[in-house]
Amino acid sequence: MDAKKKEPLLRVVKHAELSRGQSIGLRVLAVLLALVVGGLFIACIGYNPFEIYGAIISGCFRSPMAIQSTVKFCIPMCISALGVTLAFKMKFWNIGGEGQLIMGAVFASFFALFCSGMPHFLLLAVMFIAGFIGGGLWGLIPAVCHEKWGTNETLFTLMLNYIALYIVAFLRDGPWRDPEAAGFNKIARFDANAMLDKVFGVHAGWIIMLVLVVLVSIYLNKTKHGYEIGVVGESRDTARYAGINVKRVVLRTMFLSGGIAGIAGMVQATGSDITLSTGVAGGVGFTGIIIAWLAQLNPYVSLLISAAFSILVKGSSVVQSSYGLSTDCAEVLQGIILFFIMAMEFFIRYKIVFRGHKEKRPALKETPAVPGKEADNA
Repeated sequence: MDAKKKEPLLRVVKHAELSRGQSIGLRVLAVLLALVVGGLFIACIGYNPFEIYGAIISGCFRSPMAIQSTVKFCIPMCISALGVTLAFKMKFWNIGGEGQLIMGAVFASFFALFCSGMPHFLLLAVMFIAGFIGGGLWGLIPAVCHEKWGTNETLFTLMLNYIALYIVAFLRDGPWRDPEAAGFNKIARFDANAMLDKVFGVHAGWIIMLVLVVLVSIYLNKTKHGYEIGVVGESRDTARYAGINVKRVVLRTMFLSGGIAGIAGMVQATGSDITLSTGVAGGVGFTGIIIAWLAQLNPYVSLLISAAFSILVKGSSVVQSSYGLSTDCAEVLQGIILFFIMAMEFFIRYKIVFRGHKEKRPALKETPAVPGKEADNA
């Protein structure tokens, strides 16, 4: 009786691993449930859910300009997701993609503002490398502190986001302030020489994104460094026993993680914004964390989920202009979808057991009796 009283009403138990088909089916079910609940929300505020959903989809593909805009939304989200994927694979919780993206944009913007006389392609190459280094160094700081003093990487990387944001504000209001902007603090617009070229109507950032997807996938799955990242993520003690230099792996991986996010900042500043501002990241770094998690750290799936997010973001602006629906409603829809998907991820791994429920265990097979001497003689 005492044991039953102490037993909780509900328990979370990790169940046997589901098959690939079952996992995919549950995730599809989560999306369908999210769409149903999202439709109920739309109906409650007085709109036809089918019309709104149709406007979101058609609004992204109704014209070449709309498609180009959708792709522009996808680029920084996907690259940011690729950056945190490396760190998360190592179970180093890098929440600083936002700050690393900003610092990549800052480093690249220096050359765009003060070295714009360089040859075009040389300038872009220098800005690309500068963005990578800027984001990489910003990602290296928490890694060094974590390995040397055991600091909490989650809080450290999160706080660095705000420091990076205020660095941009300082540059905007001080050293890099546009002298021609009378009475308004802003950084000057980049020269055409420092802008990313357009390919099929969209800046070349989409090519960089696709190349990074392939490279990150190869790096994680086909190289020794990728293998070391996986081993360190599973168990640092095992990695050390196998002769892997854990500290070196952590520092190297965090530099690469921040560097990829820095490339997203360079692309955003020189391809979309054509300047540096405090809105250069715009929450993309945090969205990249969600995308990487939903993609189960698969670069190719991250690309698909980024495309889905960009459709929702672009479609919401179309709905706002066509139906007068607030963009906050799009945020609510996005939240509903994420809620259901994350909840389903929980049920893919765990199940809830009620008090008194007994786990069914497979029956043990009877062991055949050992024949006696009489049988042997027979």
